[in-house]
Amino acid sequence: MKQLLREVPDGPPALGPYSLGVITEGKFVFVSGMTPWDPTTGKIERGTISRQTELVLDNVKKVLHAAGVGFESVVSSRVYLSNLTPENFQEMNAVYIRYFGDSNPARTTIGAQLPGLFDVEIECVANILS
Repeated sequence: MKQLLREVPDGPPALGPYSLGVITEGKFVFVSGMTPWDPTTGKIERGTISRQTELVLDNVKKVLHAAGVGFESVVSSRVYLSNLTPENFQEMNAVYIRYFGDSNPARTTIGAQLPGLFDVEIECVANILS
């Protein structure tokens, strides 16, 4: 049994054949790759890596909250950066730490060819029983 999160309050729209998150058997929520969608403009923002990461993690937070959990419940995350330079990694990481605090989920950071509209995308899995 799974529950599809196609919409979340003030969250980004699912613009394709996917869900923003999927809750499986009441145990985990799988959060799709979130982008720097800005709810005030309704558009993807292409600013600094720091600003994009803030918007991405705000969107992750909205999906997690719709599933009834927060960043402390995340067990695994994947970060995709279009340009995996040390500077971009450090900027993203500084924001990531602000959101995740000491929860330290398992993480992989990947240099990836993203659609060109944005430079960072983050997906995660959270345990909703914690």
